[in-house]
Formats: sequence, C-alpha cells, structure tokens
Amino acid sequence: MALVVQKYGGSSVADASCIKRVAQRIVATKKGNDVVVIVSAMGDTTDELLDLAEQVSPLPPARELDMLLTSGERISMALLAMAIANLGHEARSFTGSQAGVITDSTHGKARIIDVTPSRIREAIDQGHIAIVAGFQGVSQDTKDITTLGRGGSDTTAVALAAALEADVCEIYTDVDGVFTADPRIVPAARKIPKISYDEMMEMAACGAKILHLRCVEYARRFNLPIHVRSSFSTKEGTWVVADPYNEGTEMEQPIISGVAHDRSEAKITVVGVPDKVGEAATIFKTLADAEINIDMIVQNVSAAATGRTDISFTLPTADSQTALAALKKIQPQIGFESLLFDDQIGKVSLVGAGMRSHPGVTATFFAALADAGVNIEMISTSEIRISVVVGQDGVDAAVAAAHRAFDLDADQVEAVVYGGTGR
Repeated sequence: MALVVQKYGGSSVADASCIKRVAQRIVATKKGNDVVVIVSAMGDTTDELLDLAEQVSPLPPARELDMLLTSGERISMALLAMAIANLGHEARSFTGSQAGVITDSTHGKARIIDVTPSRIREAIDQGHIAIVAGFQGVSQDTKDITTLGRGGSDTTAVALAAALEADVCEIYTDVDGVFTADPRIVPAARKIPKISYDEMMEMAACGAKILHLRCVEYARRFNLPIHVRSSFSTKEGTWVVADPYNEGTEMEQPIISGVAHDRSEAKITVVGVPDKVGEAATIFKTLADAEINIDMIVQNVSAAATGRTDISFTLPTADSQTALAALKKIQPQIGFESLLFDDQIGKVSLVGAGMRSHPGVTATFFAALADAGVNIEMISTSEIRISVVVGQDGVDAAVAAAHRAFDLDADQVEAVVYGGTGR
C-alpha cells in the first residue's frame, strides 16, 4: 500500500463546496493508499487576518501575529476532517506542532529543523486519514507556535512526506501543473510534463509561484517526487524529479523549460561608494545582519577621477525600508554619497538545463526583448538561468516575447486557471 501525501492550497479549499470536493478526492485516493493531507487557510483568509491585525496594531508582536495567522489553517483542517467523516471515513486533524513540525524560533519565516511525525504515523497505522495544518510548526527552543512564511504549506507537505518516507507528494493548486510561463500573461503557455529539481528551484526563485523554493530544496535533498496538479480536474500534472530526461522516457531535453517573472522586488543603488577593499563586504554584512536576502548585484567600474563606484542590488520589496534604514546607519562609516530606491521594476528569467549546451541563448533572449521595446537594467546568470531586471511596465511584454522567441507557445490554448489565485 502506497503512502500519498497531498497538499491543498487556499483556492482548493476556498469555501464549503470546495472543501466537500476535496474530501471526495481524498476519499477516492484512500482506496488502496494511505493518505496524509496538508491544507492551507481557506481562500484569502491569511490576508484578511493580516489586515485585521494591522487595524488593531500597526506593529503587532511577532509571536502574537503567528498565533493569529495559524488559526486559518486550523479552520481548514477541522472542516475538511468533518467533510471526510460525512463520507464515512475516519479523519484526524493535527496542528503543525501536533504533527511534529519542529522549527527555529524566528517568527514569521521560521525554518524547519526536524519532523517527528509519531502521531501522524499512529493515525495512519489505525487506518485514519491524517489532516495536518500547513504553514506552521513549534519552536524547538521557546515552544511557541511559529509560521513558515509564504508558501509554507508546500514546505510542510514535502517535509512531512520525507519524514514519513512517502511514495509521492502531490501539490494541488488551481492550474493543471507547471507551465512554460504564467498562463495569466501567456495564454498559449504549455504544461511541462516533467521538470528537474534544479530547473524548478530556479523557476521558483525567479518568481514562479506554483511551488515554493524551500519546498523544492527539501524534495531534492530527500529525492522525493512531487506531482503538481489541479484540484479542479483529474488531469495528469507536472512531475518534479531528479532527472526527467533519463527515466526511460523519450523526452528530449528542451533548451528552455520556461520563462518566470517576479514583480515583488525592488532595486537599491548605493551611490558613490569609495573604491576601497572591504567596503562592499561591510554593506552586504549589514544587510545580512538585518536578515535581508539579496538577489542580483551589479557594481559599476570605478570612476578614475573620483575613485568611487555605484553598487546596485535587488531585494524583496517588503524588506526595502529595513534595508534603507540599515544602510543609512553605516553611511558615515563608509562615506557613500546617497541611496537610490526603485520599486517599479520586475525580473524576467529564462530557465532551462539545455542552455548549457546551446550557444546563442543569450543573444536570442536579448534580441527578443529589444524587438519588444523592453530596456534591460540589470543582468544575472547561472548555469541554467538568465535573469534581467526591466521596468515593471515592460514585464508582460518581455515574458511574452521571450516565450515566442524560444518556440514555447502551444499549438492550442491548454492553460486553464480554475481558482484565480495561482496557489
């Protein structure tokens, strides 16, 4: 008997009728399988709770905010267990802490340290369906409830699946799988049958919201196959595996797997940094101490006349004010001239393992953007990715142009967004 771990996003359990439909799918899966289910909060519940907290307090204590936000998943898990019971099956619901999800003590974006799913295993052994609240755990040190940040339910699902040695982790969303681009921007986007962990990690890091980056990292570490599919249809989805091109299939490795985009980043430029050893290290250590993740970095050539240079970098828009405040504190120490801030940018990325062996990918990409009238502000590359920063009003045109340039358009429209949120 196989063990299947399923995760359902907010759009899949958005209301009572959705919860009933999900319960029927779970019960159908239970025939011949053991099933563990991870659920997100219903619809936009998390955003509504955040809005409510802001109305009460502009700066709510992080511990209490986590306590508030985890209630959304607890509502979902209890209602889903009720719906399953109504279909004649025994279901047991568990919070993240009851499921044994142990985290560090960072509220709002905790990281999983360990998973000890003894109560889940006991429920499975008794023939029950285990329903677990995603997005949450318990701090190893303080024993407080913590949340894992956006996309945390994906990470909960994969971490539990790995700990339980599940056969597969199914991530249910409101589209039929992973597509070559966001179908909301490119209706002709094609569904990708199989994709490697590395390619999926790059797409997630570059803004593809179908899977969370940490979830894919976890799956790769434990070589756990992920099946991304829609809870609104029975179609085969996308398999995320170690080597999709060497598993007995006749699939040829594509040059480009997909085009991802991200509108949630901002750009900061530190103007007039003295061109001396250690100044860049001081800047980025300051940002690291403020727990800010930096994405792309560009440093200009030092001007001979002034001996100064500019350093530009991108970061999540939500962290921009914290970063600016931290940098202003060290301005007297470093002696840079000023800070420039731009939140009207977007990142567009080509991802594909095939580009390693195909020359001309960069030229084709840049030519496509030029033909679309899109100006490039920053460039960053990895072995299987090329990313550019463009003006936010040019993101859609850049994505569509790159998609066409690499012949990724499907012959007929096959991308259907069932729920509307993308998660």
